[in-house]
Amino acid sequence: MEMLAETLSEQDVKGRSLWADARKRFFQNKAAVTGMITLVLVFLFAFLGTYFAKYTNDEIDFMVIGQVLELGSPSIETGHYFGTDDLGRDLFARVVQGTQISLMVGIVGAAIAVIAGTLYGATAGYVGGRVDNIMMRIVDILMAVPYMFVIILLLVIFGRSISMLFVGIGLLSWLEMSRIVRGQTLSIKNKEFIEAAQATGVPGFLIIIRHIVPNLMGVVAVYATLLVPLMILTESFISFLGLGVQEPDTSWGALIFEGAGTMQYGTLWQLVFPLFFFVITLFAFFFVGDGLRDALDPKDR
Repeated sequence: MEMLAETLSEQDVKGRSLWADARKRFFQNKAAVTGMITLVLVFLFAFLGTYFAKYTNDEIDFMVIGQVLELGSPSIETGHYFGTDDLGRDLFARVVQGTQISLMVGIVGAAIAVIAGTLYGATAGYVGGRVDNIMMRIVDILMAVPYMFVIILLLVIFGRSISMLFVGIGLLSWLEMSRIVRGQTLSIKNKEFIEAAQATGVPGFLIIIRHIVPNLMGVVAVYATLLVPLMILTESFISFLGLGVQEPDTSWGALIFEGAGTMQYGTLWQLVFPLFFFVITLFAFFFVGDGLRDALDPKDR
């Protein structure tokens, strides 16, 4: 009888685990699960689609140039599953590459923002006092600078490339993250486990890394999933203006720009396919982010 009670007690304790409860609530959210499945499929398309493409992204099919409506439309027989663009290039291969680049920009940009913003905000919140005031005033000044203007200026001055796009996006994208993390750090810096670490002589940097940052992972994970679509939107807008990814490379924004320019000729597939992947990916990230927020902090629902 005692063994049974002990087993039930262990199960109850295990059942009250924060991450176990959060995982259960997350998978009960149909929209979040649908979003996660959609993201998995998009990632599979991005990294396995190359093996199914019969053409490369910059290969020109001279048979369809000037005859887009007749021969350039989507066709399994010709191997152009999504059709071709106005230059006779396979749209399927270009959408695959555009998905790869847009996802890479979104994830890398979000990673830069999360790492820099988390460390900066946690340090400011933990140290406090004059250091906190100075660090936050720096953030306020930088946030007053037009974000899009800085990116466009960097691309114009230093050249249009993916690496410079990463620099421009990561330069200011961490600011909002630092404010969020700083606020959360202020709410836990006086907890008992932090005071115990201080009393035992643990250095402040190690307290931030080992105790404060792990307790902020829920907030950080939620914000990161919402930050990725923002990075993708930013990159797509820059590419739509013609300042982002340059030929022969492409991205969702560049493909949407090209498709919008040729839709008057009846070639809607040039716009529909990249726009489809763009929209479902953004919605999927938003659904997953909302699901994580509800799962990790159900009281805020």
